[in-house]
Amino acid sequence: MPENSDPAAEGVRLQKVLANAGVASRRASENLIVAGRVRVNGTVVTELGSRIDPDVDLVDVDGQAVQLDTTKRYVLLNKPTGVVSTMKDDQGRRDLREFTRDWDERLYNVGRLDTDTSGLLVLTNDGELANVLAHPKYGVTKVYIAKVRGRVAASVVAQLTRGIELDDGPIAADKARVLDSSGESSLVELTLHSGRNRIVRRMMSAVGHPVIELVRRQFGPLHLGTLPVGRARDLDKVERGALLTLSRQAAEDAPAGDEKETT
Repeated sequence: MPENSDPAAEGVRLQKVLANAGVASRRASENLIVAGRVRVNGTVVTELGSRIDPDVDLVDVDGQAVQLDTTKRYVLLNKPTGVVSTMKDDQGRRDLREFTRDWDERLYNVGRLDTDTSGLLVLTNDGELANVLAHPKYGVTKVYIAKVRGRVAASVVAQLTRGIELDDGPIAADKARVLDSSGESSLVELTLHSGRNRIVRRMMSAVGHPVIELVRRQFGPLHLGTLPVGRARDLDKVERGALLTLSRQAAEDAPAGDEKETT
């Protein structure tokens, strides 16, 4: 900044921004800066007099993104079956509005889970982050637990990770493993970054094990944990940082692509 520029136009001191974001106290934030643990727009900043524009600049501490825009809301929902992944359903079915009544912000779902699938769904008013997380070209992984018919053999797991041919092209799971195989059904964990329509169900049907129940347990760095079905909660500071970090990295590294997600 020029020496004669208006101080009010130079932005906000970095340590104040970090304190306001809940990273640490003003004094502790100063120590983080001096220690070289804070970056602004990818560049390490160690000067305590540094000022930034919180509306424009990107800040991270120890490589973890810091949420500066406090108007953005990030919510984790354990979606029940029988609920469509939309904020308003024209056919009168149960939709996501009943799970967002505790928040004043107008939230939208990130990607979709089909009506018969339960599990982790992210709701937010951050359109840029939602686009990164939902679009398959960014390669955000999701982990599903599928209860399927029949006993799944090791050869089937190998087939899922090696790749199978579907009507809309080949597909392979990033990871696959059998959690339990007894009686007439099995529990299979699948990790995918594809967002193709009903991809888990179609993959399992293709290898001869149709899905009975399907739950998404993980979305990128977020885990469903012990959140009860039908409940929603705000992401905590660590989860928000992990999500924003993933979003920034994915946006930088993404190739082209145009799949849509409905699992």
